[in-house]
Amino acid sequence: MSKMTLAQLASVLNARLQGNPDTLIEGVATLEQAEVQHIGFLANSKYRNQLADTSAGAVILSEADAEGFAGNALIMSNPYVGYATVARLLDSTPRCAVGVHPSAVIHPDAQLGENVSIGANAVIEAGAVLGDNVQIGSGCVIGLGAIIGAGSRLWANVTLYHGVSLGQDCIVHSGAVIGSDGFGYANDKGRWIKIPQVGSVRIGNAVEIGANACIDRGALDDTVIEDGVILDNMIQIGHNVQMGANTAMAAATVVAGSTKIGRNCIFGGNSAVAGHVEICDGAVVSGLTGVTGNIKTPGQYASPPPLQEAKQWRKNSVRMRQLDDMYRRLRALEKQLAATSSEKD
Repeated sequence: MSKMTLAQLASVLNARLQGNPDTLIEGVATLEQAEVQHIGFLANSKYRNQLADTSAGAVILSEADAEGFAGNALIMSNPYVGYATVARLLDSTPRCAVGVHPSAVIHPDAQLGENVSIGANAVIEAGAVLGDNVQIGSGCVIGLGAIIGAGSRLWANVTLYHGVSLGQDCIVHSGAVIGSDGFGYANDKGRWIKIPQVGSVRIGNAVEIGANACIDRGALDDTVIEDGVILDNMIQIGHNVQMGANTAMAAATVVAGSTKIGRNCIFGGNSAVAGHVEICDGAVVSGLTGVTGNIKTPGQYASPPPLQEAKQWRKNSVRMRQLDDMYRRLRALEKQLAATSSEKD
């Protein structure tokens, strides 16, 4: 939908409408950049001073921030969720593909649902199943027996290996590779012997996978990504990982094989998770954190040192190298003190 009235948006958001219900909204914008056809939003009160000068046709506000504002507004408890909802309703993003391009290579044994679109030079291999309204961008490769659920969209140059299963209403961005071999090898006196990765990847519904992300297939069991997971760009998920529903992971995060991650977890950018680790539901891992052991209790976890001047960092690094020696000397002093106290007693 390209345009909606303020009254229509208020109904969808279940928001209180202030002002002219017939105001026509064509898109979303920041308070600073918005024009009369846009709806702005105020999710952070520190930007409240921009309300006075905004040219937005309407603004999404909280009750507290709406006090004293005389313009058109939709008033609700969570303006950022309101903005996200309106942005989806007025989304002008083009389709990944329109129709089936004549250069697409589609195996006769592939099954295509209704209204499937396939871009130029895409390859759909034997036994692949594409649900209704699936969009496959240019240059994508859908491997043998791969399954893509209804309404899912793959942008250009995505690769789904053989047997991969992708749920409904998923978005996979350009360059992502799903189902490549896990990093599985046995060492025989210095020689690496490759272990065939015979599992697959099963991805739930409404999952979004960022550009150039890589999700490895399982060695024996499947790698599993549950419903509602969001993965940023440049993420690596190792073989046999299990990731719970609605977990979010920021860019450049890596997860080693056979790790189990709970539901509703959040991982900051460039964090790393060791293999065979279990992380409970609701864990929040700060950026740059290395997770080397199990997390059993929900909460926030961090391991990186805070930013500091290079001169101070070098001093601290030297002291860290001395830490073991300092510990031994401290233990020796404690023993001496304990012995002295015993003699006095």
